[in-house]
Amino acid sequence: MRYGIDVAILGDLADPARLVTLAREAEAAGWDAVLVWDHLAFAWGMPSADPWVALAAVAQATSRIRLGTAVTAVARHRPERLAQTVATLDRLSGGRAILGAGLGGVTREFTAFGSARPGGVVLDEALDVMSSLWSGDEVHHRGACYTVDGVRLAPLPIQRPRVPVWVGGTAPGALRRAARWDGWIVAGDDQEGRMTLSPDSLAAQVTELRRHRATAGDLDVAVIGVSEPGSAVRAYAEAGATWWLEHLHSYRGSVERLMQRVKAGPPAP
Repeated sequence: MRYGIDVAILGDLADPARLVTLAREAEAAGWDAVLVWDHLAFAWGMPSADPWVALAAVAQATSRIRLGTAVTAVARHRPERLAQTVATLDRLSGGRAILGAGLGGVTREFTAFGSARPGGVVLDEALDVMSSLWSGDEVHHRGACYTVDGVRLAPLPIQRPRVPVWVGGTAPGALRRAARWDGWIVAGDDQEGRMTLSPDSLAAQVTELRRHRATAGDLDVAVIGVSEPGSAVRAYAEAGATWWLEHLHSYRGSVERLMQRVKAGPPAP
């Protein structure tokens, strides 16, 4: 089991300088990753930071921890632009980027700008286009949603064959999608900080996930949750989790209180 923090960069945490400070403290305290929310929360009245700009600042302030999103609504982006953005972060960080990918859970972030929330077909094709661009090959693609006419991305990500893609969501389609890629992200807590995902439920979902896995290669399972310093999360590891992502958001308290939790270090294995 590895340990990271998942920061809701909304409200008071929308100041990117605060994320940089949290990330520095997380690296010093032994955490393994910093992931952030990716929302256009200003569309529903909440200040929000751009995750990729904020993570670029974190990349320059840290040297070891993995960096990524939990999760990006991929269909809000053009796949060629998102592929370039993630590749740039991967190079800037020395090969530490992770793309958390999903459909997007807040409909307002689409409808406020005149578009409908798309379905899984769009996400699947966008991820295929991005992976093809990260390969370094010349890409020729004509699909239902996107066209790429003989384009080769440069510079490429450091990580090969691609930046890891972790898929979020618990619907059957999301589990099938996660099985095709490199990992699965699942939210395990509610707004009040109570764990709603039991280890037994996680184990059942991991079994279903691996049933759809075409290969026996490594597959990360990242549980977003809430723990206290020194508390054990062993049951989730035994259920199949490979990552614990400590959920940091304003409902847990002030920025100072969240900083104290980060400084206290990862939960007990």
